[in-house]
Amino acid sequence: MKSFLTWGIIAMSALASSAHAATFVYVSNAEDGEIAAYAVQPDATLRALARTQVAKTVMPMAVSPSRRLLYAASRAKPYTVHVYAIDPGTGALKALSTAPLAESFPYISLDRNGRFLFGASYGGHLVSVNLVGGDGRVFPEPLQVIPVGRNAHSILVDATNRFVYVPNLGTDQIFQFLFDEKSGRLASNTPAVAQMKPGTGPRHFVFSRDNRFVYLLSELLATVTTLSLDAKMGLLTEVSSASALPPDSKLAPGSPRPHPRNTDNDIWAADLHLTPDGKFLYASERTSSTLAAFGVDAASGKLGYLSSTPTEKQPRGFAIDPGGRFLVASGEKSETISVYALDPASGALKLLQKVPAGKGANWVEIVAFD
Repeated sequence: MKSFLTWGIIAMSALASSAHAATFVYVSNAEDGEIAAYAVQPDATLRALARTQVAKTVMPMAVSPSRRLLYAASRAKPYTVHVYAIDPGTGALKALSTAPLAESFPYISLDRNGRFLFGASYGGHLVSVNLVGGDGRVFPEPLQVIPVGRNAHSILVDATNRFVYVPNLGTDQIFQFLFDEKSGRLASNTPAVAQMKPGTGPRHFVFSRDNRFVYLLSELLATVTTLSLDAKMGLLTEVSSASALPPDSKLAPGSPRPHPRNTDNDIWAADLHLTPDGKFLYASERTSSTLAAFGVDAASGKLGYLSSTPTEKQPRGFAIDPGGRFLVASGEKSETISVYALDPASGALKLLQKVPAGKGANWVEIVAFD
């Protein structure tokens, strides 16, 4: 196994060799109501760019398939999506348009063609679909607003652009939809839900690179469940589960929030992401302020816990760059964001830099241009 110094040099060399390709990091700062932009330097450090004032409680973001547009949703009334054009040379954001949203959305995403915007509402217990014009502007009237289970927490379409999934934290379910990419309409699959174990609290999820598996993070248990995805029917079936907590963790299972009791020792997992090569998966846990690393068995989809790394305080969001070279983590109660080099052989994280951030930093997007 390579030493930390050796693989750190490898990571930096890879960044240096691709210095001609501009890469930018965007972090939404909910309390400041702004998006902070950073340029990735050849030595893997970030250089702060301008901060764009958006709106109160700006949180979830999504990047268009073309990488030229950034969508950001405000969770304060009036609920709004803000669309920005990304300058591929400088990373600057130029305001393009705004449009109303059906509810407060902790999660937004786009279909694979960038023609429809999905939103999942935790407090509204619903999902919505809005048409996106050829210029990237979001149409103000939603095509659909669909009630789902309690506390819908994310929404994504699979690689084929045919199946959409919505984890519902409060009812331990994943709603399974068929998606018509021409009309943008969602229709319930059969069965309409995949039922998870009680107390799981399904939150965020990602697809494997080959679209054969879904990896689902449990907010309340900090487990990552592997589910197989039926390519023909789009149905999910549980395969296995692995904990993102170290063996000596003293945290207790959580329960859906807001909650009247003390939650200082509750498990409170937040986000997860795969490396582009599909070899490693990472998950954040907010109470312990850690990032867990897993090894991924490509054939079976099963995960193996590797390690846990301290990170920013209350890490709600993080992202891995499209080249799989580094990871950027934010903390809602931290004044900085952290940049880590990824060891391509072991998946270990090596802290490279801490950079000043805004208040309530929570969502991270990384956009790379060739």
